[in-house]
Amino acid sequence: MPTITVTDQSGAVRTFEPMTTGTLMEALREAGFDDILALCGGNRSCATCHVIIDPEFSGRLPDLGDDEDDLLDSSDYRVASSRLSCQIPVTQNLDGLALTIPPEG
Repeated sequence: MPTITVTDQSGAVRTFEPMTTGTLMEALREAGFDDILALCGGNRSCATCHVIIDPEFSGRLPDLGDDEDDLLDSSDYRVASSRLSCQIPVTQNLDGLALTIPPEG
């Protein structure tokens, strides 16, 4: 499994290895990152699993879909490397990934 470093909403930094092969959202929730609300359960309808990906990892992720792009537009904290964690599969390709959970989750 990959190693992922997360900066949570309080600014605390923690590194973990996902125990799931599902989505990054599921891995974050399983690892105890309660800042990821994931209200829709990963159905790409709420944007409460918004994360900001370290820009150097952008090329390792699946392309941003139109629905994901539209949902991210609703965030006051969107930046160029914003993604919905429910749309990122956990693979070894994420090894070394760093991300930040923005204030609204």
